[in-house]
Amino acid sequence: MYPGEPLLDYPREEFIRDLLTEHEKEIRGCLAKGAYKVQIDFTEGRLAVKLDPSGALLSSFIDLNNLALSHFSGEERDRIGVHTCPGSDRDSTHSAQVDYAELLPSLFELQAGNFYIALAGEPDRTRVLQIIRNYLRPEHRIFIGVVSPIDPRIENPKEIWDRILEAARYIPVEQLGTTDDCGFSPFCDDTSTTREKAFSKIRSRIEGTALAEDIFNGR
Repeated sequence: MYPGEPLLDYPREEFIRDLLTEHEKEIRGCLAKGAYKVQIDFTEGRLAVKLDPSGALLSSFIDLNNLALSHFSGEERDRIGVHTCPGSDRDSTHSAQVDYAELLPSLFELQAGNFYIALAGEPDRTRVLQIIRNYLRPEHRIFIGVVSPIDPRIENPKEIWDRILEAARYIPVEQLGTTDDCGFSPFCDDTSTTREKAFSKIRSRIEGTALAEDIFNGR
């Protein structure tokens, strides 16, 4: 983020301090307004591995995010989550070819209570769930993606129900939640998915999650 050549009268340390200050302000503003959870977008995670397979860039991002998270109490971090996906702008991805095995071990080093992981668009969901099971901690809540914004098809509730039951074989139910793989319009000029279709997909996710909840509660 900061140029390789230092900027005149604006050292890197000052830039990082300003960056963290603004980041904290944004999150605290959301918490103060009563947000149930606040997501930090970390779509750069897989992209970092693509750009630097050595893992050094990813490690630097993990360290920077943990530095930002250290400004919050444990109770506050329970309301903060991290979202990861391979991108979805204009129905495309920037790093879907990157193996989740290269990201997830580092991702779970982040000092956040919640993780929102794009999964619906993955070609091998079972393998990703196995990796999640190997690295999640008791204090983590895992929200798995059960709807893909870049899939033109509207998923049906039964399909989503099946995906949740599949995930429950690897993630304890009390630590499991559902989400969409990514935002339906990550940038204001992205109109590739209509508002009507976005809400239809969200409706299916809610209905499918309710079906799975009935199973888990023995109803």
